[in-house]
Amino acid sequence: MSLMNFDPGSRSKLTPRDFARFAGDGLFQRIARQVCEAECLPRKELFEAWEVARRTRRRFRGGRVLDLACGHALLAQLLLLLDDSSGLALAVDRRLPSSARRLIESMARGWPRLAGRVELIEGELSSVTAVEGDLIVSCHACGSLTDEVLGKAIAVGARVVVLPCCQDERAQDPGGLGGWLEPSLAIDVTRAARLRAHGYAVRTQTIAAAITHKNRLLLAERHA
Repeated sequence: MSLMNFDPGSRSKLTPRDFARFAGDGLFQRIARQVCEAECLPRKELFEAWEVARRTRRRFRGGRVLDLACGHALLAQLLLLLDDSSGLALAVDRRLPSSARRLIESMARGWPRLAGRVELIEGELSSVTAVEGDLIVSCHACGSLTDEVLGKAIAVGARVVVLPCCQDERAQDPGGLGGWLEPSLAIDVTRAARLRAHGYAVRTQTIAAAITHKNRLLLAERHA
């Protein structure tokens, strides 16, 4: 599929009319067709979740998945698909989309082994208890929610992956770097420094800006 004539950053919902755009037997194409069948997910969320999931699994294997500020919980499902040694995912959001269950059911039709392995939880992120062996992920947790995700990981020493968005220098800490760095970058650099100060090895990457301009990916694991 060429991205030249198909904007991966579009917020248009994928539907069965898009099947032909995802021809082929590759895993991404098969996932995309199941997402199209559900008729509920904005196009950009498919591409974001895929890029975050595959980069995450290159570095971190196993563990219960905690998908925080999960939206439709596609990221949680992709992480289970890419590594079957993670037996369970908890997908948590303050307000779950009404169609989240529809997407889970569509994905389970494509991969029956996913059935019953993703638990949707509507509530505050604080309602879920993390443990050290968890893999905590969050794709575009708005503003200070990203800091809450990092705090939950730091508290137990869990691995953590975030793709931050909606940085606000009035609400998040730019670490005194605003004189040198653009404010949203200063905030994310300070987040990385916070993890390092708590004994984490930090890796930084970016996903394609064509998918989202909020494309800085932070992956961290506490030193053994």
